[in-house]
Amino acid sequence: MIFETIITSINADGAPHVTPFGVRYEGDHVLISPYKPSTTLTNILLCKQAVMNMTDDVRVFAAALTNRQAWQLQQANQVNGFRLANCLQHVELALIEVRDDALRPQLVMQKIYAQHHRPFNGFNRAQAAVIEMAVLVSRLHMLPQEKIQSEIQYLQIAIDKTAGEHELLAWTWLLEKTNQFYATSEKREQS
Repeated sequence: MIFETIITSINADGAPHVTPFGVRYEGDHVLISPYKPSTTLTNILLCKQAVMNMTDDVRVFAAALTNRQAWQLQQANQVNGFRLANCLQHVELALIEVRDDALRPQLVMQKIYAQHHRPFNGFNRAQAAVIEMAVLVSRLHMLPQEKIQSEIQYLQIAIDKTAGEHELLAWTWLLEKTNQFYATSEKREQS
């Protein structure tokens, strides 16, 4: 089972990187499997730590994929790094094993510290649709355009029926990113 989270990591200069990430659990460990190459992979291999953030603010997922800033960070408690200031829970992680793979190595992370910040009230369908759209946007270069468009049409139903202000904003950002991607691709093909 994969759980959608926000991973924060830092580079050699201590600058934070915030990205949506599906993680798995193996006993008490967290498995992060970034594609090669990726900023998250580079940062975790270098610094040997990260922070996993659980949030119900889907703007964070959309903003991270569309080069927007929809979050504030604060210093982590026990690892050198940052957590989302407004999250439900954060878990500070240390790298204990790398299972190498040509495409997606598995980074086995040990939980060092965890803190609950506020209760989870559940997702509405629009929040789930935004998260699914975020996954699609992260794979625009890998999936056929017809599949992406078909999925967007289906997800739009949940947006139309249940979205609030935050979900509508996040959805708009993701649609803009998708449209820009295909417009740029079309221009390259015409050149």
